[in-house]
Amino acid sequence: MTTYFDDLETRSPEDRAEGLAECLPAQIRAAQALPGYAESLAGIDPAAIDGPAALARLPVLRKAELGAAQKARPPLGGFSAIDPTAFAHLFQSPGPLYEPGQVSDNWWRMGRFLHAAGVGRGDIVQNCFGYHLTPAGMIFESGARAVGATVLPAGTGQTELQVRAAADLGCTAYAGTPDYLKVILDRAAETGAELSLSKAVVSGGALFPSLRAEYAERGIACLQCYATADLGLIAYEAPAPGGAASEGMIVDEGVIVEIVTPGTGDPLPEGEVGEVVVTSLNPDYPLIRFATGDLSAVLPGTSPCGRTNMRIRGWMGRADQTTKIKGMFVRPEQVADLVARHAEVSRARVTATRAGEQDVMTVQVEAEGADAEAIAATVREVLRLSGRVEIVAPGSLPRDGKVIDDKRSYD
Repeated sequence: MTTYFDDLETRSPEDRAEGLAECLPAQIRAAQALPGYAESLAGIDPAAIDGPAALARLPVLRKAELGAAQKARPPLGGFSAIDPTAFAHLFQSPGPLYEPGQVSDNWWRMGRFLHAAGVGRGDIVQNCFGYHLTPAGMIFESGARAVGATVLPAGTGQTELQVRAAADLGCTAYAGTPDYLKVILDRAAETGAELSLSKAVVSGGALFPSLRAEYAERGIACLQCYATADLGLIAYEAPAPGGAASEGMIVDEGVIVEIVTPGTGDPLPEGEVGEVVVTSLNPDYPLIRFATGDLSAVLPGTSPCGRTNMRIRGWMGRADQTTKIKGMFVRPEQVADLVARHAEVSRARVTATRAGEQDVMTVQVEAEGADAEAIAATVREVLRLSGRVEIVAPGSLPRDGKVIDDKRSYD
């Protein structure tokens, strides 16, 4: 029998629309009082913004604008409804961009996803998301706390210790990027360690069908969610009757998702691929029509699991060239920074591929007489990732406008 995190998940369309008609105007009214929205929401009648269709009248807020506002009004750009010192944490993501967070009240709403994945009281969650600077570790820990699970704050790396801790403590659930679970399982198999993992909740990268199937063969039910540092949980998978993941991702009850034409903010018809734009109903940090840069599409109908909110097809790539590799975003401006730091380098191109169910990053640079080791060190510093560096002759890289080329298959 399916159980739900709360009654919001199974509301009728009419009840959900009625709830939004009440809370969305209040959110717009609160945002208008903030310096960050002083110009963009000026003259808007909050009472008229009573649902997703009405939101399309408002401008889109992009990450670049948020970053510029944070420089002008540090640390949160005038978009926070409470004093920054009232938050439990302030985080830094690549850009850099800064995000707030709280440790109580399921602030990022991740508890809804963990509950859908069957994680709860009696589970020990091995949380392999990072706890330093970026918020992913705390986002998932907050979700585990909301469902009554115990957390091993494992963080990233130190695989030998991760395996030992998982075996000694009897961890039953894994939280982290899709790839890293395989690393832990393979190391455990090599060393003969007996693990008790039967559930996995993943994000921060694509969960490829072959990898999900491999986990299922090892007795681990793996579900994924779509979340960001700015917004928290956006959408999540839930099991259909029979246990397999139901098609698509269910939109969280604490956000409104629109699929729009990239660059314009104009809503697209159901089924068409476009940019994901999200309005958060979080009163502490009200992001209105925040453009994620991600692509997705609305999936017709409702989930067979009984949850009634809109579904999206999940992550379908980037509206720009920004690409997530090994759980970290790589942005065009970072590639430009890499080139700028080496006078002998004229152009660079980052390519993402897959090998052995893991992401592989290759950085090609056009240069003569370049020191590959020195460039590799800059890659680690600027991109925060390690990858293979290839020195190629000037003029040999394609002139197709790409500085980041994602060659991974998402079928």
